[in-house]
Amino acid sequence: MHCTRKVMDDLIWVGADDRRLACFEGVYGVPDGVSYNSYLLLDEKTVLFDTVDKAVYETFFENLAYALGGRELNYLVISHMEPDHAATVESLMLRHPETRIICNDKIKTMLSQFFRGMDMSGRIDLVKEGGSFSSGRHEFTFVMAPMVHWPEVMMTYDKTEKILFSADAFGTFGALNGRIFADESDFMADYLDEARRYYTNIVGKYGPQVQAALKKAAGLDIALVCPLHGPVWREGFGGFLEKYLLWSSYAPEEKSVLLAYASVYGHTENAANILAVKLWERGVRVRMYDTSVTPASYIVSDAFRCSHLVFAATTYNAGVFVAMENLLHDIANHNLQGRKIALMENGSWAPTSGKQMKDILSGLKNTQFIGETVTVKSSLAEEQLAQLEALADTIAADIRG
Repeated sequence: MHCTRKVMDDLIWVGADDRRLACFEGVYGVPDGVSYNSYLLLDEKTVLFDTVDKAVYETFFENLAYALGGRELNYLVISHMEPDHAATVESLMLRHPETRIICNDKIKTMLSQFFRGMDMSGRIDLVKEGGSFSSGRHEFTFVMAPMVHWPEVMMTYDKTEKILFSADAFGTFGALNGRIFADESDFMADYLDEARRYYTNIVGKYGPQVQAALKKAAGLDIALVCPLHGPVWREGFGGFLEKYLLWSSYAPEEKSVLLAYASVYGHTENAANILAVKLWERGVRVRMYDTSVTPASYIVSDAFRCSHLVFAATTYNAGVFVAMENLLHDIANHNLQGRKIALMENGSWAPTSGKQMKDILSGLKNTQFIGETVTVKSSLAEEQLAQLEALADTIAADIRG
């Protein structure tokens, strides 16, 4: 049975929710599932905007057949070749031999790489930046968005109804759960954390490229935003756009502390807890994570949110305990910038994790290490409470300043 949803009278959502997926891209846990969005326009010519992941293959084709209602599918616009959106392109083209593909040259190249057994070249209409296309009543133009987050990505703008088909931009983790639209208040309450986690982990490395795409979008009169994941925006989009401007410029959302620790037998955790209490006593908001328990994607997300980062790790095999080491490399690989960082280390005979954590993070742009590194030998000594007091004072003063 079909499960389509009407975006406008002639624009139908024909995608699907996937709640069985454990890890998106094999990395990011999605406890609330994920949506794969595909949109069908019923104009003089029918136009499908992207396909879906193979996991929801049957639902997608049931939805598409119902929405077409016996009509031919004239065009498929491909905005992004990642298989969660393009895995069913070949099946679609086999089912609909009448369909032509609208894409850019980079997408054409990737089509031949992903679908080596099928020659689609005779069915492709290439478009470039600013190119135009008409389906009848609707007039479209195309906006290239390279590295948001693959090099071939493009957006499509419907000039008639002021709709931006934004590819992976403005997407979020989480199934739609029956809804199709989002307004600002509902979104900020229900989706913002997962939207941040989606952006920071999937797109976060490419802030300058996102800024370039946002500048292009700023010149468009946008009434509706249709992303490939998550709900459609029809009002209050400015609040979400403001978040994108912050995230892509690496500016923190709030003056607060992310405190992440890696502890084997609890002594490093104890020192981290004491520091958290002292920060709280100074009016500082703290988000605290055990790196051995919380998946890195959640901590990376809050590293983009918070202005100050504290990392506490035991020394392990003469290095940084593996859960912390992986997290720090993940943060560095996502190009985070402009943070104030403090460090705590532990080691029973040769504490070296502090220096090695600093080495991993020192390449981040506009990053400043503040306070003295607190070194714990096995367990925190009574006289070291003064060091934690001093570190808390330094962080709190910097936040207030």
